[in-house]
Amino acid sequence: MSIRRTFSVLSVVLVVVAVIYYVYGVSSTNSNQGSSAADVRPAPVVEVLELKPQNARLWTRFSGRLSAVDSAEIKPLVGGEIKKVLFEDGQIVKQGDPLFVIDPRPHQAAVKRAEAQLASASSRAKLADEELERSRRLVASKLVSESVYDAAKNEHQVSAAAIREAESALVQAQLNLGYCYINAPFDGRVSRAELTVGNIVATTPNAPVLATLVANKQLYAEFNVDEQTYIKSVRSSQDTRAMPVELTLAADESVVYKGHVHSFDNQLNSSSGTIRARAILENVDGVLMPGMFANVRLGSAIKSEVLLIPQKAVGTNQDKQFVYVVDADNKANYRQVTLGAHYNSDRIVLTGLKAGERIVINGLSHIRPNSVVAPKQGHT
Repeated sequence: MSIRRTFSVLSVVLVVVAVIYYVYGVSSTNSNQGSSAADVRPAPVVEVLELKPQNARLWTRFSGRLSAVDSAEIKPLVGGEIKKVLFEDGQIVKQGDPLFVIDPRPHQAAVKRAEAQLASASSRAKLADEELERSRRLVASKLVSESVYDAAKNEHQVSAAAIREAESALVQAQLNLGYCYINAPFDGRVSRAELTVGNIVATTPNAPVLATLVANKQLYAEFNVDEQTYIKSVRSSQDTRAMPVELTLAADESVVYKGHVHSFDNQLNSSSGTIRARAILENVDGVLMPGMFANVRLGSAIKSEVLLIPQKAVGTNQDKQFVYVVDADNKANYRQVTLGAHYNSDRIVLTGLKAGERIVINGLSHIRPNSVVAPKQGHT
């Protein structure tokens, strides 16, 4: 019985060994087949773009603030009682539109008084003319002495001076009467009335502000330009109107306002290394107001030849930027690049690439440096 039992155990062991050998052999065969399949995996398909020089206007971004082209504090030039306020708060007014009326009656009386004084002076002057002519004839006939003629001549000169004085007084009275009617000096938006009907105003150095008026058709955008950008801009063109400016509001970038550089300041700020620039823009929708913050894009006066690559073609390795350049053997070569400003949805290449090279613009995550790829022409 022991021999038979021993034979049975050996038979079981042999069967188990045979099964293990079979399973191990199949697994090894499958593993080798898998490795072979991996070795012959097809090259990944990537989209490539051949770099070609393009003429583009270079833009530089700045932060700025809007200010009024024209602004005025409306103050009284004559004293009196405010009789009328002829505008609503925040109203858009045209040049010459009436804003305030100061009681004109005292100044109307002053005009009539000045007119009467002029008439009186003219009457005296006429009499002095006649007296001078009479004295001249009498002196010529030797009927009166020279002193009589001299006195008549002096009276004539005094009367002529009195006319000029009366004329000046009348002009001043007429001006004061005109100042009673305060009109808008230019087109713009008027503020609220700081003083209303019934208030008394006087023409003192501390005369109150009745209202403020700011032009609203055009506005200035003031921003600080770094020294390098200023030098490039001025060297490319002395005509500031050739330097385009695009502006969006910091609170809403949906609308782009267009204009041009109006002027640069006459000196550089040595502490910041910047120079103040002023652009002028059309307030096309009437939204722009002085004091608003704005994003300003300053364009070069002339277009330059540059290389552009789409942003999606750029990879990042810590603080470095790179692209994959596909060579004649369809190998993707790692290339570090230096990029400049944005141009629409592309980036300007400063260093690292040259015209005619092909770069990968899609599928960067599927390739490794020096790996073979299957390139196809892409679309930016």
